[in-house]
Amino acid sequence: MATKTKSAPKSKKNIGIRPLGDRILVQRIEAEAKTAGGILLPESAKEKPKEGTIISLGDGRLLDNGDRAEWNVKAGDRVLFTSYGGTEVKYNGEEYLIMEERDILGVIEG
Repeated sequence: MATKTKSAPKSKKNIGIRPLGDRILVQRIEAEAKTAGGILLPESAKEKPKEGTIISLGDGRLLDNGDRAEWNVKAGDRVLFTSYGGTEVKYNGEEYLIMEERDILGVIEG
């Protein structure tokens, strides 16, 4: 079903970056500093998490008929994404990812 999106706010907070088209702005959730066994990890040994929070959404994918596809996610959703998904962007000292919706594997419920 393709309609123009009139849903929840497309931005969780205004940070000064507005994704275009079918792009999504995501902020990674911080990597754990400790292993399950309690060992502290140095910054260089931490694996970048594949989990983040959606900050804002673009207008959506443009369909052949001129309408915009509806989003399956919304600002504020906690999501899992592919390892190499998105482009890393640093803005005002914060790190973000700009990715397409297809790079998102799922929404974490609860």
